[in-house]
Amino acid sequence: MKTYDLVDETLLAAGQDTVWESLVGELAGAARWWVPDNTFEPVNGAPDRVGALTRVTVHTKGVDKGGKKIRFTARTTAVEPGRRLALEYVEGAFRGTAEFTLAPLDDGGTRLAMRFRARPHGGLAVLARLVDIGAQHTRATRAAFGRLGRLLPAAPIPAASAAPLPEVSR
Repeated sequence: MKTYDLVDETLLAAGQDTVWESLVGELAGAARWWVPDNTFEPVNGAPDRVGALTRVTVHTKGVDKGGKKIRFTARTTAVEPGRRLALEYVEGAFRGTAEFTLAPLDDGGTRLAMRFRARPHGGLAVLARLVDIGAQHTRATRAAFGRLGRLLPAAPIPAASAAPLPEVSR
């Protein structure tokens, strides 16, 4: 049986709090940057609450474009606000985990990474013998991260990095 252990990451110009808010908002159903590939629907509360369930739908041809839809449910298992959100796939097409981590960059931006450790379940396990699901996951995640980068504002320049103002002679 196929098992995936993938890490995709991006460097974003936005600050950590802004990226965190966008991540939690997307998992809560905002449909701003993971679309057209994935949509998320909270089942029993906000996804940044341990124990919360989120339904994930992968739209293989894009939202509203037909094609196979792959569905699974994730339970939030750990939350460190602004830094880490861990999920366990408990029902549907995957079993395993996903973890989002955020780390500050020296320039005020944020490194966002997603680690996906899972195996296909049910009918998807059969399809995984024929289709490179890992490559498709990475393609969709990188595309979503690219859309996120275009949506978010740049972080303000940290005071220590700002160029000194020129002296004014009187």
